[in-house]
Amino acid sequence: MSADFWAGYLSGAIGIIIGNPLDVIKVQLQAGRTPDIVASTNHKQLSRLESATSLVRGAAAPIFGYGALNALLFVAYNRSLKLLDSSIIDPTNPQSVSLSKIWLAGAAGGVTSWIVSSPTEFIKCRAQLDSRPGVSSWTVARDIIRTCGWRGLYFGGGITCARDAIGYGFYFWSYEYCKRLTASNDDETNSMIAMKILLCGGIAGIVTWASVFPLDMVKTRLQARTIEMLPENRPLTQAPSKIHAQSSFQIAKEAYFNEGFRVFYRGLGVCSVRAFIVNAVQWATYEWLMKYLQNP
Repeated sequence: MSADFWAGYLSGAIGIIIGNPLDVIKVQLQAGRTPDIVASTNHKQLSRLESATSLVRGAAAPIFGYGALNALLFVAYNRSLKLLDSSIIDPTNPQSVSLSKIWLAGAAGGVTSWIVSSPTEFIKCRAQLDSRPGVSSWTVARDIIRTCGWRGLYFGGGITCARDAIGYGFYFWSYEYCKRLTASNDDETNSMIAMKILLCGGIAGIVTWASVFPLDMVKTRLQARTIEMLPENRPLTQAPSKIHAQSSFQIAKEAYFNEGFRVFYRGLGVCSVRAFIVNAVQWATYEWLMKYLQNP
């Protein structure tokens, strides 16, 4: 397989391992729940926090899934950029390409990666919010298939696709824009180059999430509602179809009237910290792997 596939896969998996603890908190804040790290007021909750599983819940699906997602993302982005500008020789260094084309290529990469991101995000979200003891990504996946069938893995797929297209458009756009702003004609040491990549990658992560955070909040709440479909959580008189009836627009409208506009950005602070760390490491890993794989 191509170098950008493996560089994308490995950098994506590493990013999830680093960022999953903060992602658990972000998802719980978006869903309107108090995170375990804040709500530890009794012995049971404290022991749950002290357990390593409290902050890695839902990591299994993203580690495998996000690696594949990131691989598809970078491959689709690089190929799309070449289609948009045939003069490109090295898509990892598109200095002469307009930023609008970079945004479009990033959006195309986001749509392509949706094939993996939609089920991965759904399983991760459900696993992080499920209060059952010992729940895992695999347990959640089985529950979804059992209650909704295989198509159920793509529940909330429409808003996930919109989030990915917009978000990854800004992801590549902001990374390249930041690299151009920090470009220097002077000779740079390896440490300076590394610091620039880390800085630009971290900023790209923050810009990306800031651009799509309201969409992500609605997606989280939409997918969190499906936990009510589990037999142990659903009243016998309530049919699963009642939960499916609520659309993304209705979720957003309900959240706005009940909690105000600020609800759409609840958890953005935690997410920004996570985004900076994860994407700084992820871009640095990707850039290093691309150089290593292309010039062994």
